[in-house]
Amino acid sequence: MHLLPTPGRRARRTGAALSAAALLTGLGATAGAGSAAAVPAPPSITLVSMTDVHGHVLDWDYFAGKPYAAGQGLGLARVSTLVDRVRAERGDASTLVVDNGDALQGTPLTYYYARQEPVTTTGVEHPMAQAYDTIGIDAQVVGNHEFNYGLDTLEKYRSDLNAPLLGANVVDQRTGAPYLRPWVLRSVEPTGGGKPVKVGILGLTTPGSAVWDKQNVEGKLTFDDVVATAQREVPRMKAAGADVVVVLSHSGRSGPSSYSEAELGPENVSDRVAAEVAGVDVVVAGHSHQDLPQAWVRSTATPGKEVLVTQPYRWGASVTATRLELDKERGRYSVSGADVQDLRAADAPEDPEVVEAVADEHRRTVEYVDQVVATSTQELPATDSRWRDTPLIDFIQDVQTDTVREALAGTPDGELPVLSIAAPFSRTAVFPRGEVSVKDVAGLYVYDNTLQAVRMTGAQVRDYLEKSAQYYAQVPPGNPADPESLATGATPDYDLDQLAGVEYELDLSRPAGSRVASLTLDGAPVADEQQFVVAVNNYRRSGGGQFPHIATAPVVYDAQAEIRQLLIDRAQATGTIDPADFAVENWWLTAGGERLFG
Repeated sequence: MHLLPTPGRRARRTGAALSAAALLTGLGATAGAGSAAAVPAPPSITLVSMTDVHGHVLDWDYFAGKPYAAGQGLGLARVSTLVDRVRAERGDASTLVVDNGDALQGTPLTYYYARQEPVTTTGVEHPMAQAYDTIGIDAQVVGNHEFNYGLDTLEKYRSDLNAPLLGANVVDQRTGAPYLRPWVLRSVEPTGGGKPVKVGILGLTTPGSAVWDKQNVEGKLTFDDVVATAQREVPRMKAAGADVVVVLSHSGRSGPSSYSEAELGPENVSDRVAAEVAGVDVVVAGHSHQDLPQAWVRSTATPGKEVLVTQPYRWGASVTATRLELDKERGRYSVSGADVQDLRAADAPEDPEVVEAVADEHRRTVEYVDQVVATSTQELPATDSRWRDTPLIDFIQDVQTDTVREALAGTPDGELPVLSIAAPFSRTAVFPRGEVSVKDVAGLYVYDNTLQAVRMTGAQVRDYLEKSAQYYAQVPPGNPADPESLATGATPDYDLDQLAGVEYELDLSRPAGSRVASLTLDGAPVADEQQFVVAVNNYRRSGGGQFPHIATAPVVYDAQAEIRQLLIDRAQATGTIDPADFAVENWWLTAGGERLFG
């Protein structure tokens, strides 16, 4: 039986911190509050939810070296203040606090303590665990990014975290048993007193980790279907005494998957959990980084019932405080209503206890990202990288190409032309003229991808480019005044893959699927059967984005080298970043044969 006491929380503070509860305007209000003296409020409990924090403990942009812009306040330190306010208003014993996953990746802070000074080696308590333990959360589910740094890092984090780390559909492939605790029961005091409410918290995560982190989980973990797992586990929770069922679903509400669903099932199914699983009262959604505090989904499993789906904003920019009103019949509670308040981190100061908890780790991270690694002969911005070939992306391409070419030298594949794939991850990245630091390089390559290489044919390369070209809208001949109008908006920037090593033209006057107007190598047309080695990141090679051929192509290189670190190593080795050494304009956009933005 998964009945656990609430984790030990820090001693409650008094004074200014608690008086801030008054700023939660209307937090405890309900419809008909004007008659509260005549009609007692029903008993209730409160669920505070956050999701997709992605390493943002402090309100600090490590790439810019300063706090985030005014009005964009975020991070767990601000969240902690919001949680304090809710507990002061609703009652500590009547409040549950949960995190919906994707905590361990996303900022240089989490990267540093996974790779530069790994907690698995030093034994230092993981900074994210320090932050969550200071807040005092009751449960957390694993997100897909919890697997980015391997299972050793995940296990270290799990042991450091005071709260249970859940994942009902994460299965140990060797034993067939759950790799993580599936769910937990919490005993919560309803407002007004009375018998404690048993709240069951079920953790589910999108199965895409089997694709995106294949190198870390293959042969070790499998990921079951989210909806089927919930349908199996919720009855078990109810049988164990759960009055209220909360599902932490690290999955988008709905929408297409970024991988083939044939083997894993769909990626974004939180609305389906709400609709198709009997007994569910609240679903906390996430993964998609959308700001959707409240939605109601009609249950098909329980006719006449509507289930609340709440999704706070990413990076700790908001939490949702959900008051669940309760009925009690025959000694068991049930949910009779819910009220959701969206609380913004920008409206709260940082909690000094959280700031202090990670002060040393923050300082060491800042020292790391401020290290100068090279000097750039000119400013190299990423601003135009979505519609023209820029030196900044070429820097990535050159490093990837050289790394793979050197590794394959002397092998049969070493005789093949090496191509490289990169995408414009950041619109604001820039190598300044003069000193270039680690944070400048990290700002260019914001993901913790590793480098791989596969063998592909000319026909497959062409298909791949056609997929990437779907990023653009169809445009008539002539230079558009606004290059931003070229994007459809349906494809994220990180799926705008650009290719180095061949020359190609994309004609945007043509419909998607037929835009590769030319594809040449050293001036000669690329033949369909021609063989290439293609350098690519592990996310794309594993099938992320559903690009054709790449996931099934033979792998010829996989040294587990992190691309970001390869870029840093190149900068340090050369000492100078000069576009003359690596920039090659090898692709361009046209419309009706007329070159755009020449």
